Amino acid sequence: MKPIETIGVIGGGQLGRMFTLDAKRMGYHVITLDPQEHSPCGQVADEQIVAAYGDLAAIDELGRRSDVITYEFENIDIASVRHLEASGHRVTPSSGVLHVTQNRLREKQFARDADLATTPFARVQSAADLRAAAERVGFPAVLKTAEGGYDGKGQWPAASPEEAEAALEAAAGAELIFERAVPLACELSVVATRNADDEIVSYPVAENTHDRGILTMTVAPARVETGFAKRAEQAAAAVGRGLGIVGTYCVEFFLSTSGELLVNEIAPRPHNSGHYTIDVTPCSQYEQHVRAICGLPPSQPRLLASAVMMNVLGDGGGDHLAGIPELLRDPSIVLHIYGKRHAVARRKMGHFTMLVDGPVDDAAIARAKSALAKLYWTSC
Repeated sequence: MKPIETIGVIGGGQLGRMFTLDAKRMGYHVITLDPQEHSPCGQVADEQIVAAYGDLAAIDELGRRSDVITYEFENIDIASVRHLEASGHRVTPSSGVLHVTQNRLREKQFARDADLATTPFARVQSAADLRAAAERVGFPAVLKTAEGGYDGKGQWPAASPEEAEAALEAAAGAELIFERAVPLACELSVVATRNADDEIVSYPVAENTHDRGILTMTVAPARVETGFAKRAEQAAAAVGRGLGIVGTYCVEFFLSTSGELLVNEIAPRPHNSGHYTIDVTPCSQYEQHVRAICGLPPSQPRLLASAVMMNVLGDGGGDHLAGIPELLRDPSIVLHIYGKRHAVARRKMGHFTMLVDGPVDDAAIARAKSALAKLYWTSC
């Protein structure tokens, strides 16, 4: 096989940026394709092709100039990935993985077929579907677009038939998944990496806090019993093998108050809840992805410290982040800013990791939240 020198990345966001920083450190040339000029990934890559994800001429150019191609988020044009594969280019994870993970209904059915538990669910695209789903699945529920939604977009909680009908109307004909809402003890995730030789390594189970669908805080390792953590790691490995993923991926779980571990979503790429691995492990989730797609051996994850990761979101109040000197007076904090030009409300603009000696406790979480409160957006 030809040695890999150039990696192509479809998508120019922050995940691509952090992947590229590790790939460059390891000596690879990186080309990204994204419709936004000077994208977060494009700022640090060797080159950026400015084009839409469905522009096949641009996709062909990326293929010709790359030895292997990956993507940094899953809401891309699957036809472009299939076009690259049909042209003989190596894309990993494959279009088959993308086909499942782009659609919540297929994703949930895959989990069920793999004997992994999920919340009860049903497909909805009409009033008749909605009535049948409400009778079979019940309330309270959450209706989500089957495709395209992320960070809480395209999601509607429904505690009654009337609220479900309003969600169906708001979806404007989009295919929906109707999921039963379950009482949660916490939300968990496992970031893992699988290579072409079926070697799988996984980071410790992380505990996640969301606000209206957007991840706000990750605690690693999660504060759960060892048995739950082991089951989550085993389920993540089953997902990687079942889908044939080559690369870093993440499986998100609900842990119900009754002790059920339920697969929620699968992300076929590095994940927001694994950002902390940059700062508290010798080999981050991004380097693991580089290793897997380039045929290098994986590194067994090892935590050098516990971590609390806090996302820094825009609030629409300006594009300049103030309070950084005050934040960085804490020597345990490492700040990452993504290079996005506009801090629109609830947009992920950066994150910081607070390193913690020993297990994370309530005092450490309070300290991280207090640190986040030092940051604010201004137009100055």
